[in-house]
Amino acid sequence: MNISIIIPNYNGEELLKKNIPKVLDAAENYKDGETEIIIADDGSTDASTSVISNLKFQISNFRFIQLAKNLGFSSTVNRGVKESSGDIIILLNTDVCPEKNFLEPLLKHFKDEKIFAVGCMDKSIENGKITLRGRGLGQWKRGFLIHRRGEVNKTDTLWVSGGSAAFKKSIWEKLGGFNELYNPFYWEDIDISYRAQKAGYKIIFEKESVVAHEHLEGTIKSIYSEFQIKTIAYRNQFIFVWENATDYSLQFLHCFWLPYHFVKALLRMDWPFFIGFFKAFILLPKIIISSFKAQKLFIKTDREVISGFQE
Repeated sequence: MNISIIIPNYNGEELLKKNIPKVLDAAENYKDGETEIIIADDGSTDASTSVISNLKFQISNFRFIQLAKNLGFSSTVNRGVKESSGDIIILLNTDVCPEKNFLEPLLKHFKDEKIFAVGCMDKSIENGKITLRGRGLGQWKRGFLIHRRGEVNKTDTLWVSGGSAAFKKSIWEKLGGFNELYNPFYWEDIDISYRAQKAGYKIIFEKESVVAHEHLEGTIKSIYSEFQIKTIAYRNQFIFVWENATDYSLQFLHCFWLPYHFVKALLRMDWPFFIGFFKAFILLPKIIISSFKAQKLFIKTDREVISGFQE
């Protein structure tokens, strides 16, 4: 089984120096097929390009893709996947450091033709402490999908992380990859996982495939303000609902609860909520087109997908 490890990068110069050697160790440890490593650079303005160029002399099967300008996470990953040759796509963020043997337990699940994605055990380093992440739960509540961390003692998951997971390329292409409406970041991995399950494919969490994830060292919090991050998160939460909620009952409940959410946001002066809604509303024509395209593959209802993930 041939694999492509794709690493999207934006101004991750120091993270590349720190974590790429660990990626190389893991790649060299994989013996069941060919491995290529692709770094897709999203218009970096630091010394990332120089660092990546030097890697060409260290990695035999290596490709470097440069986007002319900064487009966002979804676009960068989609470009990397398009240029890849592997049967399985493994996405690793620059702030992710994989353990040497993380590939074998991750890839064994793809013997099942219905498996679309397998997520890693994420040792998330947060404020000096390690929190185990990687398995996601969620429920539709007051008109929105509310997602949260799940305990890591089970294999079922509502989504896999776009920063530490493996995907079957043939299904990825059928689904159309990450939805670029979510650029620059957030919700794109939940979206593709959700769409895959509505299309009848399976998502798995594998606790034996371990990566360390230093979130606070990542690009987002070093470049964007908390206000901007919150606005983007709200916008993409609206996009997700408007694209994916096809059960009429959920569509009704979303509209029913919107006045409540607006009043609540006004009382707490949560301005990113209003800006996020406005930015999503501007994209509504594109969201509708995207939704109709996605629905052609759906064979499950929203409630069928979400059942079992509300523990």
